[in-house]
Amino acid sequence: MSELALLGGTPTRNVETDPWTRWPTFDEREEQGLIEVLRSGIWSYNGPKEQEFCREFAAFIGSRYALCAANGTVTLQLALEACQVGLGDEVIVPGLTWQATAASVLDVNATPILVDVCEDTWCIDPNEIEQAISPRTKAIIPVHLYGSFADMNAIMEIAKRHRLFVIEDCAHKHGAEWNGRKAGSIGDIGSFSFQLSKLMTAGEGGALTTSSPHLFARLDALRNCGRRPEGVEDYEKGAGIYGSEGNFVQSGNYRITDFQAALLLESLRRLPQQNLLRDQNAKYLNQLLAEIPGIAPMHRDDRETLEAYYNIAFRFHSEAFKGLGVQTFRSALQAELGSTVEGCYEPLNRCELYTPQTKPSRHRLSAEYWEAIAPAMFKLPNCERAYDNESVCLHFAILMGPRSDMEQIADAIKKIHRHAEDLT
Repeated sequence: MSELALLGGTPTRNVETDPWTRWPTFDEREEQGLIEVLRSGIWSYNGPKEQEFCREFAAFIGSRYALCAANGTVTLQLALEACQVGLGDEVIVPGLTWQATAASVLDVNATPILVDVCEDTWCIDPNEIEQAISPRTKAIIPVHLYGSFADMNAIMEIAKRHRLFVIEDCAHKHGAEWNGRKAGSIGDIGSFSFQLSKLMTAGEGGALTTSSPHLFARLDALRNCGRRPEGVEDYEKGAGIYGSEGNFVQSGNYRITDFQAALLLESLRRLPQQNLLRDQNAKYLNQLLAEIPGIAPMHRDDRETLEAYYNIAFRFHSEAFKGLGVQTFRSALQAELGSTVEGCYEPLNRCELYTPQTKPSRHRLSAEYWEAIAPAMFKLPNCERAYDNESVCLHFAILMGPRSDMEQIADAIKKIHRHAEDLT
């Protein structure tokens, strides 16, 4: 019988006796915060916990302002609306990301332009951005994906030269730093998700960061039923967004509750130490992975001064594993570790969840627009190669144990390498 767990052998890790770190983490501090909100009777609408969190989050990110919203999808939509992106405008997004990045562009009636990614980071390729710019381009949404950072130096230079907005999708990047500046403080607006699987979580929720008074006034009104932001005099009164009476703008309710804010306060306070632990373990694991034939860690740019890992990802090369396919490799590794092993996001040019032409009642604005939003028209070879042949992703909770856990992950991959012929 084969030694591989997938074929009936003994797993590298027995998760019944030695489980991986649980996520999300919490203790009596979250419980106390939730009880405080419960007893206060102020459960939502700019409650004291939410106001405290926004102040602390802005200070942590290094932005002048922060505000909360319902989730990390709507934060992208609100960011685009605040930048007055709409029908007739184009927004450049990477082809390898969660579908919400591009769907938010559709939600404001603009056109998502999908471009390819760098093969060693899976983040948007600045060269592809340059080639995709047209007279209609109004914004770029770089996504800091898994454990990699988009090249913000190049992106900001391109944006400045072409007078484009930059909206950072930081759903994977809470607390990471590029040249000493945190994700979400580099572009015009930063967008964060607090969904259950993220590095900071309240189950659901999102946040926006900016240092522009003008954009903050717009964002705050847009997420709060169009109401004039409190203290708007401090944010360039009027800011060109209010109606004829100078009080309102058409919008909806995208607020969070104070219960969520109570959870986020404690999550934020834990984040620096958790990021440090994950970064130390990821560095060590990547050193071990680099020694295994056919395994290539993701490139870490020297300008990444502090990393944050939504997943620990690496690239798999079949030829070093006797032709073993990546899907079978993922299954074998999952069996060895007892932890979920997945591929990267599905490229948006063929993603089952990014299908704008299934909603003609909403998106068939004109024949020209309908044709322009067809995902299949975009060519994304690096995205497709990563998804089809190379990507291996493990949840970041696997980085939250002792250093010996990293050695065990490497041992499991070495075991599959030794016995690859059993699976081919």
